[in-house]
Amino acid sequence: MDTLTAELTRILDGRWAQVRRDVRKYLEVEAERGSFDTTHLGVDAHRERVTRQLRTLAETEQPRLGFPTEYGGGGDICAAVVSSETLGFGDLSLMVKSGVQWGLFGGAVHLLGTSWHHDRYLSDIMSGSLLGCFAMTEVGHGSDVQSLRTTATYDPDTAEFVVHSPDVLAHKTYIGNAARDGRLAVVFAQLVTGGATHGVHALLVPIRDERGSVLPGVTIEDNGPKAGLNGVDNGRLAFDHVRVPRTALLNRYGDVAEDGTYSSPIDSDGKRFFTMLGTLVRGRISIAGSAGSATKRALTIAVRYAERRRQFAAPDGTEVALLDYLSHQRRLLPALATTYALHFAQEDLVARLEELQGDEAAGGDDRAQRELESRAAGLKAIATWHATSTIQTAREACGGAGYMAENVLPSLKADTDVFTTFEGDNTVLLQLVAKGLLTNYKHQFEDLSPLATVRFVAEQFVGAVMERTAARRVVERLVDASPAREDDAAVFDRAWQCKLFADREQHVLEGLARRLRAAARDDAFEVFNAAHDHVLRCARVHIERVVLDSFVAAVARCDDEQAKALLDKVCDLYVLSTIEADRAWFLEHGRLTSARAKSVIAGVNRLCRELRPHARTLVDAFAIPEPLVRVPMLDWT
Repeated sequence: MDTLTAELTRILDGRWAQVRRDVRKYLEVEAERGSFDTTHLGVDAHRERVTRQLRTLAETEQPRLGFPTEYGGGGDICAAVVSSETLGFGDLSLMVKSGVQWGLFGGAVHLLGTSWHHDRYLSDIMSGSLLGCFAMTEVGHGSDVQSLRTTATYDPDTAEFVVHSPDVLAHKTYIGNAARDGRLAVVFAQLVTGGATHGVHALLVPIRDERGSVLPGVTIEDNGPKAGLNGVDNGRLAFDHVRVPRTALLNRYGDVAEDGTYSSPIDSDGKRFFTMLGTLVRGRISIAGSAGSATKRALTIAVRYAERRRQFAAPDGTEVALLDYLSHQRRLLPALATTYALHFAQEDLVARLEELQGDEAAGGDDRAQRELESRAAGLKAIATWHATSTIQTAREACGGAGYMAENVLPSLKADTDVFTTFEGDNTVLLQLVAKGLLTNYKHQFEDLSPLATVRFVAEQFVGAVMERTAARRVVERLVDASPAREDDAAVFDRAWQCKLFADREQHVLEGLARRLRAAARDDAFEVFNAAHDHVLRCARVHIERVVLDSFVAAVARCDDEQAKALLDKVCDLYVLSTIEADRAWFLEHGRLTSARAKSVIAGVNRLCRELRPHARTLVDAFAIPEPLVRVPMLDWT
């Protein structure tokens, strides 16, 4: 690895560099053994292999990173997130299955349970001797968690909860670890005691005994083969009046006394619900990071192929490498620039999680927590859509060879496809981002129905939310220090770029607020529904501005001049390709003249040419273990 590549790797690895190195070493060893070659595996064989890999992974320190030190953990939730993200370079089935076991199942016991649950379960969860499920999604409700139909009714005569699926719509579905390996499930259900319903809570419900036999009252069905991720045993769970002890309730935020009296440290049902779900935000953050890792792997393969594969002769008779064609550069390099941008945004998001996680016991800063959840939702949506688009582009850029299973790209495409709806449907997540911007988080723990949102907007007009993050402060200093420019070179002026992104965000948000202010009680839903296109645009442009802030800050803190100059060009390409993709809006709203729009297009072409000699350096800096990008088609060229 040359000096520039090594420096870029150091910058990308960031604060948790050692965690990344440890996981990469694990992946390299496993890949050399052929552990991630799933080309010829059927579903059963793939599941068996991933389960063995999970137990091998359990022998390392990685699964313990996010758990409390008093139970043998590392006490660093963010290190656990970074570990999961880096696992995304390998078989994504292993990443997902480990995420279910230690992130979702283990995370729920850790963050929603109390010391009784920790003492009883955490050691076995970390070691992998107790495999579990995270049973939230139902046939009838996925994104709308508050409307789940499974019930947990308390019986004071026996001090037990009766967990029941009243109909097929209440059956838990797509539950990882359910079809084959899981023995204990964290089941989300409507808690009922004394005839009153207290909203969704989580309980621990055994589903299999130690021999693997399904327990009485529990029905388990296999979801069967999927388009991808077939190493994960997804299944359906149904409960027929299954009784569990009162202690099965994960009672950090809501408890039931032996006589059936309900109590909670949080008075508001809405606030309690969002607080409970907010503790599990790291799963959404992990998915965004893992999608980024899969994208990096696809781009590394595609760039290496494009450097080697030659087609058509130049005037001197030599055949031209694919990556020397501007059209091919435009396919891959803007996507590579966006991947860098999302990496730095993800790094800032994880750092923000680290800042806030210490406040959990006391409830922390409510507004800051909601901002974190909003950003996590938005980045997850943008990063997973980017993965879907970029991996498809990489596949096409490699022609017929890219369609061959042995060259990895088809499995990356299939395995990441579900990420756009996993841990929250992306379209729904962007609506959450927009609602958070509109309300300025004032009603963060109340019912954010269309009417509630409209009422608030009618009462208080809110501009764009520019969080005072470290990245935003860097951008503001840069903008304040830069004079206005009117020449064509302005498209490469960072202050102009930042102001353009911020202005677009503010204009879109203010326009949405004006549309919603016209709503009355009787037509609130219709008005909000009719504005959905505007809602989604509002969220997207907000996240694109946040991503730019993070990239600008990353370049600013780079102390190696050669690396900084290269990252500066990559940042320019992210900005100009984003503007180019949305230039209709900028032209329609007078933010770009036609001449300036043409300068943007010319700028993208120029940057692609200038970055072409560095494309291999930029992908090699991801430091993906060599066996994971050593595909057969690279030996043909």
